[in-house]
Amino acid sequence: MAEQDDRRAVFRDYVDAVGLHGLAGAEAAGLQASEWYALSRITLAGGLTSGELAAGTGLTTGATTRLIDRLERAGYVRRTADPADRRKVVVEAVAGTSAEVEAVVGPARRRIADVLAGYTPEQLDVLFDYFTRAAPAFREATEEIRAATHGRKGAR
Repeated sequence: MAEQDDRRAVFRDYVDAVGLHGLAGAEAAGLQASEWYALSRITLAGGLTSGELAAGTGLTTGATTRLIDRLERAGYVRRTADPADRRKVVVEAVAGTSAEVEAVVGPARRRIADVLAGYTPEQLDVLFDYFTRAAPAFREATEEIRAATHGRKGAR
């Protein structure tokens, strides 16, 4: 039981540290956490429709539109017509935004690279398998938390 409690504590510490890093990244960019997350998703994907962004953030379409408006006013993104379907709008990062995001996450990238350097190629395969599986699991858990939270708000 003590080993299980130790592992829970280690896991919580890890998750809290990652979350704190995300908040610091948002602050460094002058954004709210949801805006920072959206900007990260946009830069990684090379562009997203507002519907894809809404689905990825869990925000309503109206809240997503306001989020895009804020990112656009801040000079991070622009709306462009989807080349495959002119009825759709794609939100893409403006030139230089990806470099700005990378600069903010650079310290973590360097420190984690130092940590990863201590692992064998086989161990790295396991770690990156974990990252690949854990990201969707965290997104699903986020949806669960939001659904439970919205249920509690409606019950008040």
